[in-house]
Amino acid sequence: MTIALRYAAYSDVGCLREGNEDSGYAGQHLLAVADGMGGYAGGEVASSIAISSIRRLDAEDHQPDEMAEHLQRAVEQANASLSRRIMEEPQLENMGTTLTAMLWSGARVALIHIGDSRAYLMRGPRFEQITHDHTLVQTLVDEGKITEEEVATHPQRSLILRALDGKSPVDPDISISEAKVGDRYMLCSDGLSGVVSKKTIHETLATETDPRAAAKKLIDLANRGGGPDNITAVVADVIETDTDREGPTAAAQVVGAADQRAATVEPEPDTPARRAQELRVGGDTAEMDPVRDDVPEPGYAGAPYDAQYDQSYDDYEPAPTPRRRPEPEPEYRQRRWWPIVLVFVVIVGAVAAGGYYFGRQYVESQYYIGPSRDGETVSVYQGINTDIAGIDLSEQVEDTGIRLDDLPEADRQSVENTLPADDLQSAQDVVADMGERAGQSDTGSPATESE
Repeated sequence: MTIALRYAAYSDVGCLREGNEDSGYAGQHLLAVADGMGGYAGGEVASSIAISSIRRLDAEDHQPDEMAEHLQRAVEQANASLSRRIMEEPQLENMGTTLTAMLWSGARVALIHIGDSRAYLMRGPRFEQITHDHTLVQTLVDEGKITEEEVATHPQRSLILRALDGKSPVDPDISISEAKVGDRYMLCSDGLSGVVSKKTIHETLATETDPRAAAKKLIDLANRGGGPDNITAVVADVIETDTDREGPTAAAQVVGAADQRAATVEPEPDTPARRAQELRVGGDTAEMDPVRDDVPEPGYAGAPYDAQYDQSYDDYEPAPTPRRRPEPEPEYRQRRWWPIVLVFVVIVGAVAAGGYYFGRQYVESQYYIGPSRDGETVSVYQGINTDIAGIDLSEQVEDTGIRLDDLPEADRQSVENTLPADDLQSAQDVVADMGERAGQSDTGSPATESE
């Protein structure tokens, strides 16, 4: 018996977003969904890098006992690529992405998961979510502090505790299972699972026999529900090639930002084809002016160009016979280049001043919640949690007095990793909620001191 996949992958920007930060991939050995975040195209970059890193696994066969290791290594490489990209473009510092992926070897399936994108399995009448959300609200549900119904309205429902961000160590969930002929798997971003109920997802997957129709209908249902986020769905059926009339899907499918950006993790090799392409798109030599052997001087028809007479036409004074202007070379160069140098200096100064002004405005508009300087209480900070050349870009504006030791485990971990806030009032509201939970908490585990 030969097992294979018949699959479909689709991604939609949704009803409210301007760009698609989701990426998806479906191939004969690999299914994956990544949901990017970070603004300034950061989400697009992050999810594209994640998919570009992991899709390489689809190009080769894997031994069943090596699949988990290969997935882990690919995810670590994706995280390292994010780190390099942030170093090259510091404005992408806040980007990150979820990643949920399944690697196949016959009936053996390795699942790797980090973040809140999801994977579901429909096997006969049974339908279940086979990933666990790495979110604050899911932790609160697990601890019995809120119900599943309260998740949709919780103020921190979008807070992710684990993701690929190029800064934190990779800590994904990995599991191995056996697939069966007739199974249907569905991977999706939270733009689908956060809008369409689990019951409706199950009904759609059970009634739409074709993976393409099922994925399209699920995305349509999410858009009908308001489409507040990007929506990506990958649906795959496990088939037996000897008996299935339609057969497996042949071509790999890349959707969302990874398809739009065609991002690559590593530079392309230096080949003649690549160098030719660079010339076509505008290298230094592609725009070079042709060299002319004969340039008659103005006012003198047929006069040959004198290579030693390196003078601009604008500076030439017409004369009845050709002659050289007896100006020394140093004076000529100074007169020709000093206006360009002056303009360059003015532009650089203006850019530096503008960058300082707008950078300062941006930093002062940022707030976050983190441990106090002594690492014992919760504080509100204005600025960005980083430093440049030893200069701290944040300032503590309020020490709430709430001890980290008194917080529940989920809240304490969130504070130690820092919580961003839109403004001071938002930060104070979050802290107020933490204060209430701290009063109700019965945990006494010591908090980890923030570095």
